[in-house]
Amino acid sequence: MFAEKINTYFSGYNKICMSLFRTKSLDVLLAQAADSEKSLKRTLGKGSLIALGIGAIIGAGLFVRTAAAAGGSAGPAVTISFLIAAVGCAFAGLCYAEFASMIPIAGSAYTYAYTTMGEIIAWIIGWALILEYALGAATVSIAWSEFLNKLLNGAIPYEWCHSPFQSAIVDGVMHHGIINAPSLLVLFLISALLIKGTQESAVVNAIIVFIKVAIVLVFIAIGWHFINPANHTPYLIPANQPDAIQPDGKPYSYADFFNHGWGGVLRGAAVVFFAFIGFDAVSTAAQEAKNPKKDMPIGILVSLLICTILYVLFSWVLTGVAPFTDFVSAGKEASVAYAIQTYMQGYGWLGTLVTVAILAGFSSVILVMLMGQSRVFFSMANDGLLPKVFSDVHPKFRTPYKSNIILFLFVGTFATLIPGDITGDLTSIGTLFAFVLVCAGVLIMRKRDPNRVRPFKTPLVPLVPILGILVCAAMIISLKTETQVVALIWMVLGLLIYFSYSRRNSKLSAAGEILPSASDFDKV
Repeated sequence: MFAEKINTYFSGYNKICMSLFRTKSLDVLLAQAADSEKSLKRTLGKGSLIALGIGAIIGAGLFVRTAAAAGGSAGPAVTISFLIAAVGCAFAGLCYAEFASMIPIAGSAYTYAYTTMGEIIAWIIGWALILEYALGAATVSIAWSEFLNKLLNGAIPYEWCHSPFQSAIVDGVMHHGIINAPSLLVLFLISALLIKGTQESAVVNAIIVFIKVAIVLVFIAIGWHFINPANHTPYLIPANQPDAIQPDGKPYSYADFFNHGWGGVLRGAAVVFFAFIGFDAVSTAAQEAKNPKKDMPIGILVSLLICTILYVLFSWVLTGVAPFTDFVSAGKEASVAYAIQTYMQGYGWLGTLVTVAILAGFSSVILVMLMGQSRVFFSMANDGLLPKVFSDVHPKFRTPYKSNIILFLFVGTFATLIPGDITGDLTSIGTLFAFVLVCAGVLIMRKRDPNRVRPFKTPLVPLVPILGILVCAAMIISLKTETQVVALIWMVLGLLIYFSYSRRNSKLSAAGEILPSASDFDKV
């Protein structure tokens, strides 16, 4: 009798495990992608994919994070920090490239996890990607609003470019925010462009990428002549570096292990890692690539390589033009313009162009983030884990227009009403988590399906995926405890939605998967 109860219990337990970790057939995925009526329109070539990658990567990171990392911990050796961060991203990028060529389906890491680690892991990573794409787009749109107002010399009233939770004294008068209208405007325009069509979005993104890369190259070319070799000596911040003075008059100490020397370089790598967020967004467009098996690896790896080269050159010039200690007090949004106006006399116009480049960079980042999020929702809805509305394709434009509209309302609400100073680390933790699972997925897929055709193969397996897991996991651990707690709460909310809706509406369940119920346990 007791043995029968134990068997009944474990039978129900096994059913739960099987339903949670059921995987989606790769052959089924490829068949879905071939369905021209339900599929997205394939319009992107390798050039467009590379531009999408550059568009997502070069944004706030290049113009803001460089000076913050240099001033706070790495000094001139921030160039090495960029290389370390790039290596970590390259491990994940190589794994993304293998999956993107083998599984040319929209959804990025979510889709890869569904075929390798099971439905519950796919849901978790899809939920985590909201932190990367949706919250990332909201945060960048808030920064876009701030820089637009700077370009217009504060012409937009404080009330109409700030959250109702923000207030400040301007010209001796206390002002309270009402709504961040410029951020809502840029989100609306970009959402409308995405609804119109992927090809049109790619063309606009390519123009933006050309503008901001051109301005970056101009800064490198002109700024090279203003480099003071003394600013690069010593290259690593020494342990006895005198304190720098912060804007509030308080000293900033370099005595901490991670604020000087190689420790500072490592912390700098963690800071500038955020500058690389976005290259994985290329993989979300796999179902819209003309030749995904060949072009997806090129789009991912070439965009990462180009941006790394630009980052290293840019940081070399910036830290050569201005002493790194200056960036403790002027190392925020205005760091590049500050260096130009202070140390590059006669080139004030370049500071204005840099602000234009920043706005352009933010615009393309928002575009790629919103595009990536809508494609993740598209895939999750196709699998039944989200309502069907997220997978409805426009009859003419062949884009997930309803998903774009809902996403605009969600991101727009967040961007216009909530301050944007708390979401950067959340964006990063979602990204790093995706990187870890993609690297693990390559190991699992190599073991489970070794004979599957792989147009691009990650080299040095299992070394590269393992290193990718270790590097990205270390960055997750290094984030603030508060960020980790908020991310955990977000995951708990996602699991509640999964168990209350997604698990029983999954198309794998509809296809005949037997789910456990209370009757499996009521005899125990």
